[in-house]
Amino acid sequence: MKATVLNIALAASLATGSTAQPHNHGHHHHKKNVAEKREVETTYVPATVTQYVLGTDEVSADEAKAGLDKGLYVVIGETTPTFTPPPKPVVTSSSSKEDAVFIQKVTSTSSAPSSSAYSTSSSPAPAATSSASSSSGGGLTGATGVDAEFPDGKLKCSEFPEQYGAVPLDYLGLGGWTGLQFTPNYKIGDLSISFIVNGVKGMAQQAGFYSYACPEGYVKTQWPSAQGATKQSVGGLLCNSDGYLELSRPESKTLCEPGVAGITIQNDLSKNVAVCRTDYPGIEAMVIPVDSQPGTTRNLANINSADYYHWTGLSTTLQYYINQPGVSYEDGCVWDCILNHDECGNWAPTILGVGQAADGNTYISLFPNTPTSSAKPQMNINITGDVSIPCYFQDGQYAVGNSGCTTTIPSGGKAVIHFTNA
Repeated sequence: MKATVLNIALAASLATGSTAQPHNHGHHHHKKNVAEKREVETTYVPATVTQYVLGTDEVSADEAKAGLDKGLYVVIGETTPTFTPPPKPVVTSSSSKEDAVFIQKVTSTSSAPSSSAYSTSSSPAPAATSSASSSSGGGLTGATGVDAEFPDGKLKCSEFPEQYGAVPLDYLGLGGWTGLQFTPNYKIGDLSISFIVNGVKGMAQQAGFYSYACPEGYVKTQWPSAQGATKQSVGGLLCNSDGYLELSRPESKTLCEPGVAGITIQNDLSKNVAVCRTDYPGIEAMVIPVDSQPGTTRNLANINSADYYHWTGLSTTLQYYINQPGVSYEDGCVWDCILNHDECGNWAPTILGVGQAADGNTYISLFPNTPTSSAKPQMNINITGDVSIPCYFQDGQYAVGNSGCTTTIPSGGKAVIHFTNA
């Protein structure tokens, strides 16, 4: 794992290096299946070995953790290498395909997001022809929700585009946006973005990228081709220097698109479970929740990784932080959870990664949020349906071992993430 954190007292950076364990924001990297048509033995990656470096000096794990716990360091960037997946489900094609491996990454150029800055609505996805409930900002009319084409350059940055399918996050104090990345030096046509400031509550409106949530089962479509010069992801609509919103990915005319169907959450607990997706590409905090209420079944967004956002040439996946039962999405789908800091938000006990690979299989990983959190889920989590192998957290243990598990469903298959009492 490679993480970058800021030493507030010394204004230095802290980097972490390791060789295994998935953690934080998930990416989907594809590797060639050189063993096609041969029997192979599946090997699971062992526990993480981590090295911490402050500037050019190595520090102990205890010292690094103490600095993070005391607020002397804050994480501003992180990458994690691969987790070896289990065998794919049986497919009829004998052509060479690519296997999927989950890779993790978090990056930022500023300090960790404040707890007041991130979360979202979890209402069911509207039908494609649903009408917006908000007024037509800027005097524009005729919007029809997620199907409406966005009026490029005609809506003010102060007007959240709810009538075009975006879901506002009003209680966060960011004008409804999931995250703000101010880029005062950026110009259209730039190959990369060298200066990025993450906006927080109370900051004045500035030019940059304004990210947003989409209805349940949908994903956003907007991010610029220019990304952070030091590998930060950047996403959302462009707020231009004149104060108007522009499409940052003009080939996609709508703000949201349906994800790959087939994954649902079923909650058979007596309490809710806040399941929080990272805002990616964008500020990369775990802010977009599905509020899984008792007795309900909810849709979980999935993507075709080959056709979605690519980070440094690698295809990506979606990643969800799963909070303890009973934590509200307002409290849990933020970076710094105040009520139970060590077991929610960025410190949620377990993470779910999903993404459909080029071979049509969707890979679903369930793994502990280590080394960030030592908490364990206070419930059982079982992935059922058209899965290739069992994958679960049950009675305090993951299906494969301490590193978690990965299973797959074929194209058109279904999987249920099932929450039950421990």
